Amino acid sequence: MDQKLLIDTIVAKVLRNLQGGDGANKAGSPKNIVERGTSSAARISHASPRDIASYIDHTMLRPEAQTDAFDRLCEEALTYGFYSVCVNSCRVAYVARKLQGTPVKVCSVIGFPLGAMTSRVKAFEAREAISDGASELDMVINIGFLKSGDYRVVEEDIRAVRRATRANTVLKVIIETALLTQDQKIMACEIAKKAGADFVKTCTGFAGGGATVEDIALMRRVVGKNMGVKASGSVRSYEKAVSLIGAGATRIGAVSSIAIVSDQV
Repeated sequence: MDQKLLIDTIVAKVLRNLQGGDGANKAGSPKNIVERGTSSAARISHASPRDIASYIDHTMLRPEAQTDAFDRLCEEALTYGFYSVCVNSCRVAYVARKLQGTPVKVCSVIGFPLGAMTSRVKAFEAREAISDGASELDMVINIGFLKSGDYRVVEEDIRAVRRATRANTVLKVIIETALLTQDQKIMACEIAKKAGADFVKTCTGFAGGGATVEDIALMRRVVGKNMGVKASGSVRSYEKAVSLIGAGATRIGAVSSIAIVSDQV
């Protein structure tokens, strides 16, 4: 089967599933990607804003952020019960020390925000972040290679980071939905799944766009029920978070985390 026919076949299959599906969220608990149950959109709609906290990666990725911002980030994560803090790799060691002995996990971005560095550089950054205390990694795919149709290169890029991780490291793959066509979103999810990622994630927040219910539903259908889907980008309210979880998200990446759990806009 040639490449174009393969793409058309995958896209057609996903679209059939979307049209014939029941709309239920078959994603599992955000607390453990292995221990999965069922969580319907109806059930999550009755959750309190504070219940949503366990889905949230509390995020600080601004390049100008100073040390006191990371002090607040950690304090807020502990106060509100967020799942993790997500930071650039240069801040991992600092937040890991502050959160040592607490249930809050440390997530580092890799190849952020462009994804355009070499696979060896991404793998090195991944090993350093893990050594510094990260238990989760959010890596950016090589978007240019994906859009060029160089799918083997994209897959090997993800595998290079996967090989650099430990057995218990959670690997999330950022596909940057705002820059992709529907077909490319589908292929990115298929490649991430094949390469052994644990999650697919919508976007960095640095390339425009943001998480949408339509993209989350599409990503969930492509990867199935045994992978995580992280909604990130422009998630600023409880209502938006609930709609994304109902569509299939098992994790939310947010800067406006406190607004979400305080039911503020």
